Amino acid sequence: MTIPDYQTVMLPLLRLASDEQEHSSRGAIEKLADQFGLSEQERKELLPSGRQATFDNRVGWARTYMKKAGLLESKRRGYLKITSRVLEALQKNPQTINVKFLEQYPKFVEFRTKRTVADKPKPLKEMQEDDTQTSEEAIEAAYQAIINNLASDLIQQIMGCSPNFFERMVVDLLVKMGYGGTRKDAGQAVGQSGDEGIDGTINEDRLGLDVIYIQAKRWEGSVGRPKIQKFVGALQVQRAKKGIFITTSSFSKQAVDYTSMIESNVVLIDGETLAKLMIDNNVSVSSIAAYETCASRLRLL
Repeated sequence: MTIPDYQTVMLPLLRLASDEQEHSSRGAIEKLADQFGLSEQERKELLPSGRQATFDNRVGWARTYMKKAGLLESKRRGYLKITSRVLEALQKNPQTINVKFLEQYPKFVEFRTKRTVADKPKPLKEMQEDDTQTSEEAIEAAYQAIINNLASDLIQQIMGCSPNFFERMVVDLLVKMGYGGTRKDAGQAVGQSGDEGIDGTINEDRLGLDVIYIQAKRWEGSVGRPKIQKFVGALQVQRAKKGIFITTSSFSKQAVDYTSMIESNVVLIDGETLAKLMIDNNVSVSSIAAYETCASRLRLL
């Protein structure tokens, strides 16, 4: 089952409220989820930002659009109720209610026109009827595309830098993530020469209650199971239980499967993950403006 888009939700939401009773927004979301047969996993699926459930977001935008068209009203926060205009609309037995349907209402057209001017997307007349993304989803899709492109560029830049730069970058990242105490302590630890598959160690926390062993190398091809086995063997020699294996490339399926079968806790960080951790922690990259929308204000319950 695919989570329905916000336009698909509109008609079921109106029919749900057609009893002319006041409904809580939370209750409406749950009833609609039941009606669409969504699984628990689908109900909990989050937007890329992780701030809101995808289905909740789509019901919220369906509710907002129909409120702007005058089909729904909220006399108190967190509740919704149909207006007299809805009964007139439902008597026509519409097969669907979507953006094009709502454009017959002047208040909705005014709302959409103002949003178009404010957000500078395509002109209203060019909006496609099958535009199924909510505002948050469209913004996050564009944001993720920027992040993915930046991550790819970062890996290319790293591959062209010296091994010493790569070591310093790994140290900066781990310290930013809360490991290793001070940068000086962490740098001295990770900067060691390799020893049977281990490039260095770093404290797990600022108090040094546990030690994590590190292997960090720039690879062109996929890292296979033998490399991971060698690293795990080095951990066993040190009687260590925790390790981080960092590469600029990727890991084979056999390598990933192997780490799930061993007693030692070994975390594999591939190039894509490494780049995104660098972006998230502003390591070796200029800060790209974090976005924050006021869309939630449009959906006051």
